[in-house]
Amino acid sequence: MDMGVRKPSLKLMIVDDSNIIRRRIERSQQIARLEVVGAASEQDAVTAGRAVARSNLLKCAIAGEDPNWGRVLSAVGTTDAAFEPQRLSVAINGVWVCRNGCAGDDRSKVDLHPKNVTITVDLSAGPHAATITTTDLTAAYVHENSAYSS
Repeated sequence: MDMGVRKPSLKLMIVDDSNIIRRRIERSQQIARLEVVGAASEQDAVTAGRAVARSNLLKCAIAGEDPNWGRVLSAVGTTDAAFEPQRLSVAINGVWVCRNGCAGDDRSKVDLHPKNVTITVDLSAGPHAATITTTDLTAAYVHENSAYSS
């Protein structure tokens, strides 16, 4: 057995395969990984992450390569997750565009060209975290799903 060769884990292979399927079925261009950190509970992290992942406005912003952190804040604000708005921070592809509820680094520094986008939401309310995956929302997806009738 060659210990120098590292085989990919089954979990990693399943995630990669699910991302390929999402891109094909949903006609998406990008996969967004939403990392919610600093949550008061795991449930709060999941709730906030799902709200952001389901935001059509955010999905359109990703497709349009617009690092609009306000759409992230508005989605989190619809939840019952514990957080103080003045402590919430958001990074998009590693650039902290929102710090403590206010504008952070220049959003023009965010590169949204890659097929994989990472959005980090720091609730600053505790030690818990969750990761949710979603896709962008493209014109091709909207066209495909409106081009037929029953």
